[in-house]
Amino acid sequence: MKILCVSDQLDPLVYSTRAKERFSDIDAVLCAGDLPSDYIDFIVSTLNKPTFFVFGNHNLTEFSYYHRRQAVLANTRGAHPTLEKEINTYDLTHSHGAAYLGFKTAKEKSLTIKNAKGKKTPLLLAGASGSIRYNNGLCQYTNGQMFFHLLMMTPRLLWNKLRYGRYLDIFLTHASPRHIHDREDACHKGFDCFNWFIKHFKPTYLVHGHIHLYDMNSPRYTVSEQTTVVNAFSHCIIDLQGASE
Repeated sequence: MKILCVSDQLDPLVYSTRAKERFSDIDAVLCAGDLPSDYIDFIVSTLNKPTFFVFGNHNLTEFSYYHRRQAVLANTRGAHPTLEKEINTYDLTHSHGAAYLGFKTAKEKSLTIKNAKGKKTPLLLAGASGSIRYNNGLCQYTNGQMFFHLLMMTPRLLWNKLRYGRYLDIFLTHASPRHIHDREDACHKGFDCFNWFIKHFKPTYLVHGHIHLYDMNSPRYTVSEQTTVVNAFSHCIIDLQGASE
């Protein structure tokens, strides 16, 4: 199964009249944040493949459609301690043909993975939007807040393990795990809790954005535990073995 991963930059190889021809063997698309909605629209309409996305810390004009409560409370952080504990609500009516994975799990039945017994099972995904909090902006979280969101996904992941023999195949994020592809400035530090997530839930891939690759020597792929961490900046393609359309 070949999966196109994009983030942070409008890539002329993707945003092209030849995109359908160039990516004709793609089975799915992952959008790892900081992308305008019309770019995701173009990808969905051109490639016509299952597409999943999360928000980054920029291009948030439609964030409120998916996180109405958080958008309302964005400017009231610190006003009352209970506000920080509010669980986001989701409104998926503005999906642009792509499925939103922010702080939730999903399964794609049209794409299958053979489990240890050789049985075909759906592709299992989970996602997390946003970056580390650096200026109290929208879609920014402390490590504790992000950890809370990950904990909220745990029951579904445990159910996946019981039913399909694994927790998930792909974890789609915007930020990277701490000390993997991240940087030391306040904006681009990764989340420590993503390393906890990798250790306990063992996704085959963690696909992230946020870290721009301007230096050819910067790593795009790093293996941590049993997970390959992939920086999707601009675009790249991953191959999920044992999978089929």
